[in-house]
Amino acid sequence: MALGFSVRCCALLFLCGLWTRAQDIPPYTEDCRTGTYPPTGPTFKGNASWYTINLDLPPEERWNKVIKDKKKEIVNLMQVIKDLVEAFDPTGQVIRLVDYKLPILLDSLPYPFNEEIQGIADASGLPVGEVIFYNIFYELSCLCTSIIAEDEKGRMFHARNLDFGLFLGWDIKHSTWIVNRALKPLVLNLDFQKRNKTVFKGVTFAGYVGMLTGIKSNIFTLSMNERYSLDGGFMGILEWIFGVNSSWVGFLMRSVLENATSYKEVKKELVETKLIAPAYFILGGKSGEACVITRTREDSMDVWELDVKQGMWYLLETNYDHWNQPMFLDDRRTPAMKCMNRITQKNISLPTLYDVLSTKPVLNKLTTYTALMSVDDGTLETYLRDCPNPCMPW
Repeated sequence: MALGFSVRCCALLFLCGLWTRAQDIPPYTEDCRTGTYPPTGPTFKGNASWYTINLDLPPEERWNKVIKDKKKEIVNLMQVIKDLVEAFDPTGQVIRLVDYKLPILLDSLPYPFNEEIQGIADASGLPVGEVIFYNIFYELSCLCTSIIAEDEKGRMFHARNLDFGLFLGWDIKHSTWIVNRALKPLVLNLDFQKRNKTVFKGVTFAGYVGMLTGIKSNIFTLSMNERYSLDGGFMGILEWIFGVNSSWVGFLMRSVLENATSYKEVKKELVETKLIAPAYFILGGKSGEACVITRTREDSMDVWELDVKQGMWYLLETNYDHWNQPMFLDDRRTPAMKCMNRITQKNISLPTLYDVLSTKPVLNKLTTYTALMSVDDGTLETYLRDCPNPCMPW
């Protein structure tokens, strides 16, 4: 863990120096924003589109409409990723490995995700190995801020920024992360249905069959943040390649969203299931039900519970164990908590949570979308984000 932290710290120090020199300004933090909802202005890049995924269809057909509409954007993202890989591997060995070796492992992925991935490859025309890679690289880097809060009336709110693309190509001219920019047109809201009735709703990227953000109305809300660890996602993927049985985080989240019928059931699954990658699961239910589950790949390290009676009316997780201080170059926790404490429990709501997630550096160059959820009425709202200069790169 210490080695992984040190490597990331050195990399962030280097990037911070480059960014500060290019911007000719110091790292930027602002006072808590207010009145940002409904979203407008330069930080708002539009609403995520809605699609229905019919779970009664054969798995290989479920994503056909999404792929038809988003094929160009998916192909563009894959080309961006290949260009980045080839910059470090001009021989093309990594891409050949993806194209010719990964398809062999398709059947080792759990049903129905393996068949859905095959269907996406068929509909998009992309090699199945590239679609598999597209579906596993979210296990490797997902810097995020997730908040669950309960108001004085016992209503539960869950909001998150999904930040993605660190170290994946910095565009100096436009002050953006290259992969992050290519991902934004792929953000979708999805309504998963059986027999024309909603089972759950979630936010994902077109072509990715797992879930990183989701809601099951009147039962629970769920988001996932990456957890840094030396024994991280790369090790889990290597074990998977060699036949070790573990659960992909995004697949597990989608599975519990589809099948679980209670907050307690979801909590048990997230605590006990062996994972490909370490993670923080941020889980909310009805009044008094909320926790942050800190996971290694093998087991649970900690379950941090909401305790409104003791004055703990919200839980806020970024990418660091809540009992430790965040890395000083990546402290989104402190400004976010400052804003939450200023709002108070009396005034907490989805609009005020959007204010918190719109405050720099909680909002930063990696922020892809902001999602707002309310379990009591099944609300899911997703907004594409941008962070104009001056803005922290992470």
